[in-house]
Amino acid sequence: MAPGADVKGLRSLQVRPGHPDFLDLPWHLPLEDWPGQCPRLVQVPRGLSRHEVRFVSYGPAVYALKELPEAVAEHEYELLALLEERDMPAVTPVGRARVVRVDGQPGGVLLTRFLEGALPYRTLFQDPGLRRYRDRLLDAIAGLLVRLHLAGFYWGDCSLSNTLFRRDAGELQAYLVDAETSEHYESLGNGMRRQDLMILEENVTGDLADLESFAELPGSLAAYETGPRIRERYDALWAEVTREEVIARDEHWRIQERIRKLNELGFSVGEIAIEAAGHGDRLSMRAIVTDRDYHRHLFHSLTGLSAEERQAETMLNEIMELKATLTREMNRSVPLSVAAFHWQREHYEPVLRALGPALESVGDAAEAYCQVLEHKWFLSERAQHDVGRDAALADYLEQFKAGT
Repeated sequence: MAPGADVKGLRSLQVRPGHPDFLDLPWHLPLEDWPGQCPRLVQVPRGLSRHEVRFVSYGPAVYALKELPEAVAEHEYELLALLEERDMPAVTPVGRARVVRVDGQPGGVLLTRFLEGALPYRTLFQDPGLRRYRDRLLDAIAGLLVRLHLAGFYWGDCSLSNTLFRRDAGELQAYLVDAETSEHYESLGNGMRRQDLMILEENVTGDLADLESFAELPGSLAAYETGPRIRERYDALWAEVTREEVIARDEHWRIQERIRKLNELGFSVGEIAIEAAGHGDRLSMRAIVTDRDYHRHLFHSLTGLSAEERQAETMLNEIMELKATLTREMNRSVPLSVAAFHWQREHYEPVLRALGPALESVGDAAEAYCQVLEHKWFLSERAQHDVGRDAALADYLEQFKAGT
């Protein structure tokens, strides 16, 4: 808050650069009393929360405000900032406020940027158009927990309610929303990982049992079976990412093979630790992964476009195919960056222009483009030959018009 500013109910306000000052909000009132008192309030898809949460809009940007005890708001802000620094999938912290209510009670408010295009798990079950994504919950939340644990983050309250999901080329990407109970360590021991997994199983069972009272769950997501199944997927992914391999000294190709395998899973490899094993004729190899955004980072470096991990992988595959085509047609090697430029100008941008209202309906350019690619694959499978992009796009638009 600027020196000398006097806003009723506000003791202090710290906001990161690039965001509004939020000084026009009714800070002297509890968040539950803001309806009718704050013209900036908006309704967005949201999950359950044990604390009062309100959403306000400033132009195209929407922000979430969560009422917390002062010390808890400070702790969560710091944890979210650290998650952002480590490039973890989580909501972005914007600021925190220290307030005093009309009854004289002090409190805190955490401000975060609303995650555009994100869906709470309940919306996935209430909206019939999102049925295809429901089974993807398991891999999404297991993958998120693996990423957090690899980076030394203990969640402490992993649940579907504390997670938001973004559509990602037919899959889901999970984002941490609530970090009140989270802690960060240099590395996370097996005991803390097991504790997090026990909390996950219990919370997911409760989330789905509650949902089951008013929405039909698919058989693959039975309330009392889903938590253990997420844990199984977590265990399998953790074992694959952290396993050590023993190789012969002349098997250097196994190192690149291991890196490629992890890249296929979306993990970037920071370094490979190699130590002598056995009698000196063998080597112990362990990959040290940094994040699960390998394809997203590569796609952004080539095109300047932002996308989720699976979206980026899907579009990179198309760029690779175009690179092979250009190499054959030009009878010389074509750099991947050149293929990416041609792809963006001749494939991506024309499709987005043609989508029109369908693009607005999806709300995410990369996801809309990937839906067209998926539709092309479906039509080609049915026709037993490549139907081509133009035919797939035309049929996709017809399907969209028929559904509106």
